[in-house]
Amino acid sequence: MEIIENLDPLLKTFWYVAIPTTLIFSVQAIMTFLGVDSTDGLEADFDGNLDGGDTTFQLFSLRNLINFLLGFSWTGISFFGTINNPIALIIVSIIVGCLFVFLFFIIIKQVQKLEEDNSFKLQNTLDKSAEVYLSIPENKKGKGKIMISIKGTFHELEAMTEHHEKINSGTTVKVIKIENNIIIVQPI
Repeated sequence: MEIIENLDPLLKTFWYVAIPTTLIFSVQAIMTFLGVDSTDGLEADFDGNLDGGDTTFQLFSLRNLINFLLGFSWTGISFFGTINNPIALIIVSIIVGCLFVFLFFIIIKQVQKLEEDNSFKLQNTLDKSAEVYLSIPENKKGKGKIMISIKGTFHELEAMTEHHEKINSGTTVKVIKIENNIIIVQPI
């Protein structure tokens, strides 16, 4: 640390910001690659979402502060000998720090596009075939059950028929509509 103590005060400040920021960033990166849940643990009283949508990106978070300080400090260190005006150096460092946050935002948006919604929705059963599990009485007089595969998962759901005939177990049926969260089927 004696080397840092003999530096120009502005350069010394950049180093004092860069060292702990780089360590924290390294720990965050390692935890991210290992799949460890590394949430900030900090909750703000305001919503920092940039677009107001379903995104989980928050402008004011520990991760974004680290990204900003990482870009800010290393830019200041890198360009200290090149940009002689301290104010210009600080402005360039702030711009690069903001670009780091923006770049992180772009990366997160791209990763979120890879997410898949595998939640079950009754509407996904329309026009799909299923197998009758428990016999379905005729003319909506009662409910039976069907086994249907949606997105690779089997679901046992209540079903009725509008036809005059009973549909026996083991019969293949097609979902034709949904009324009041009850599946209406017909034999294939």
